[in-house]
Amino acid sequence: MRRDIFQAIADPTRRAILVLVAVHAMTPNAIAEHFDITRQSISKHLRILNECDLLTQKQDGREIYYELKIDKMKEIDNWLEQFRKIMEQQFQQLDEVLLILKNKEK
Repeated sequence: MRRDIFQAIADPTRRAILVLVAVHAMTPNAIAEHFDITRQSISKHLRILNECDLLTQKQDGREIYYELKIDKMKEIDNWLEQFRKIMEQQFQQLDEVLLILKNKEK
């Protein structure tokens, strides 16, 4: 089952996991050391992130390493871009109003 990537990033633990594996690939045990939850809970979060295609698994001997799939994160960035443009437009309009007010004071 494929999940929506926004489901994955809705959870603070999963966002923290993404930050951890963005720096370098990590095993589930290494990831679990950063949290006060069970190893089973970490596995569930990893499974969800994997189902959302935000992580990739690499086998190295008996260990599985998880790393961030950066191209999938671009999908989130593209979605956020529409809001950035709206905010930039609003700030631009505010700058124009402030400039007009400033010029009126002179």
